[in-house]
Amino acid sequence: MPIASRKGKPPMSDKIIKNGRVVADARLTVTLAEGEAPADTAVPAGPVLVPLAVWQARRDELLARARSGEVGVWLAAGEDVAALADDLTLLHVIGLHFPKFTDGRSYSAATLLRTRYGYDGELRAIGEVLRDQFNYMTRCGFDALEPRAERYTDAQLEAALASIDDFTQPYQRSVKDPLPLFRRIDRSAGPQVQA
Repeated sequence: MPIASRKGKPPMSDKIIKNGRVVADARLTVTLAEGEAPADTAVPAGPVLVPLAVWQARRDELLARARSGEVGVWLAAGEDVAALADDLTLLHVIGLHFPKFTDGRSYSAATLLRTRYGYDGELRAIGEVLRDQFNYMTRCGFDALEPRAERYTDAQLEAALASIDDFTQPYQRSVKDPLPLFRRIDRSAGPQVQA
């Protein structure tokens, strides 16, 4: 993920998968340095995702930029999505961080945002976002996938688009398919017997 704290260095890649397409994206992800107070964190101009703590400390200052879609908020794995419940209509973009491949807490957060809270803005997966997970992420409600910049080349991202549709008929229900497979199949015609 492009990190705003890279002093003077441009992001290595500005491509993400959004709504099933590889697109250019200049949104930076602001991080807190160790020991840095959220109220003192520099928030650069342009499209950014700020940590929840920065949003909470500087909400009034960032509000106009959030309403315009320039500022979004990202949550670390395990942070409670309820902390944003009152601001969901203001935020055009929410990022959910995957700190490592085996940490699935952001899947649950995405599902909660889409189902319980009815969030309909852009939901972006950031951090350790791997091709093997793309299908599951979109089924949980993510519509933007932002792997680390050095993870994939543009050609690899284009090739990875196919993995979003790895499973045409998943068994389980999800944000994308609210009914489980046995509820989606029409059984009114009775069993089919091959001759």
